[in-house]
Amino acid sequence: MNKIHVSVADWQKDIAEIRRIREAVFIAEQSVPAELEWDADDAGAMHFLAFEGDFPIGTARLLPSGEIGRVSVLKDWRGLKVGDKLMEAVIGVAEQRGQTRQFLSAQVYAAPFYERLGFKIVSDEFLEVGIPHVDMVREG
Repeated sequence: MNKIHVSVADWQKDIAEIRRIREAVFIAEQSVPAELEWDADDAGAMHFLAFEGDFPIGTARLLPSGEIGRVSVLKDWRGLKVGDKLMEAVIGVAEQRGQTRQFLSAQVYAAPFYERLGFKIVSDEFLEVGIPHVDMVREG
């Protein structure tokens, strides 16, 4: 396996790769309706891509508010710490921007992953697009 690295993406230039990953994970695997996956927040967000070599395998976005979202890794690369590297990059950029408080809505099954990264559950479980979620916050 090639080295995994993460870089800040250019939404205009990298939209096809970001869409490919999010469509595979959220729309195809998790049955999220396409009209709910794509929103106006994408244009103003900072996007990240995780790569194996030159091949994009994961993505996430950071909103100006400090909200992290759309964290996704292609199925064949899960369990290889790609999500850790992706989130470390997002958190690092957020902190550089003075966003010492980051927050997200996590699918319940993924909450332990985010807890390892310092996030704490701050809500009861709720359904978002039919999938159980919890709100989580990290104070940097």
